[in-house]
Amino acid sequence: MKKGMFITIEGGEGAGKSTLIERLAHTLQSKGHRVVTTREPGGIPIAEKIRAVILDPGHTEMDARTEALLYAAARRQHLAEKVIPALCDGNVVICDRFVDSSLAYQGHARGLGMKEIWAINAFAIGEMMPELTIYMDVSPEVGLARIARASEREVNRLDLERQSFHELVREGYLQLAAEYPDRIHQVNAEQEPEDVFQQVLTIVNRCLEGIQGERVQ
Repeated sequence: MKKGMFITIEGGEGAGKSTLIERLAHTLQSKGHRVVTTREPGGIPIAEKIRAVILDPGHTEMDARTEALLYAAARRQHLAEKVIPALCDGNVVICDRFVDSSLAYQGHARGLGMKEIWAINAFAIGEMMPELTIYMDVSPEVGLARIARASEREVNRLDLERQSFHELVREGYLQLAAEYPDRIHQVNAEQEPEDVFQQVLTIVNRCLEGIQGERVQ
């Protein structure tokens, strides 16, 4: 039985997810919550090896369906080995990307179809969906410019895509946010970092209080 809370952070390249997750985890821990942070693809050795294959800049010949299946495989192992046990132990799990990434990137931007990508991932995740998803919305121009300035960030295969691809990714995310407004909360990631963080913290606190209230009843 799941006792914790599953939060996913989504967004295009350069949205500022990693910085937000680090600060959000620290803040929640200071308030007494046990927090586990992780990422997709990755988070565990098997999934990290799959990540290396997917994001290798040398693998530009990778077929779109192969890419989608690799993401789903990494996701399943990550859930089974890390996320589900952490939730059952009562932790707040904050994950950098989850199934919405596959829907936006492979389903919409790659043109494979969101329904088709959902079918692959439904098998991989079963009933395990986050209680809350924060979508960090940023234009491709701003996001890619941030990446170009971040000299310490490794360049991966997705960074080599044309801007038109990243525009389709954003379009896919916006469609998902409109379709699932109860779960996905959209935040303007082009605001000042402090404004972004405070907005996200308010959303997370409200969701935590709601879940805790439901479990007490």
